[in-house]
Amino acid sequence: MGIQKTNVMRVLDSAHIPYNTYTYENRDGAIDGISVANKIGQPAEKVYKTLVTRGASKNFFIFVIPVGKELNLKAAAKSVGEKSVEMIRMDEINRVTGYIRGGCSPIGMKKDYTTVVDSSCGNIDSIIFSAGKIGFQVEIKPQELVDFIKAGVAPVID
Repeated sequence: MGIQKTNVMRVLDSAHIPYNTYTYENRDGAIDGISVANKIGQPAEKVYKTLVTRGASKNFFIFVIPVGKELNLKAAAKSVGEKSVEMIRMDEINRVTGYIRGGCSPIGMKKDYTTVVDSSCGNIDSIIFSAGKIGFQVEIKPQELVDFIKAGVAPVID
């Protein structure tokens, strides 16, 4: 019996983008990025999290950064041409993206938001991120992610 497919996996399949899948146990509630990296046996530098922000213009922006790093809000705002950006509230994540906290993926959101992947992705051969459901991660080449979601690449971490 094959692995349960998430919407992200189906989108990647239909785009003919090869990926590896990782699953992890989440009943312990440890779904933060560092815990996920440890659970799937991968270095935290390869595992990225998807952050949702709102700019001064009230538009939403997505940032994909390494799980062990923090988003530099000034650099993030500059990368998308905003005066400022701030993280959205947790209770807004599902309404804005269609995903829940801990399962937010840069692929398959309700809308195509301007997305920036941190430039550290250029230092690794593959990037691992949420497959759109807690307990599932996918791994693809960073450039394939950037090209597929039409993301920018910029230094946006501290």
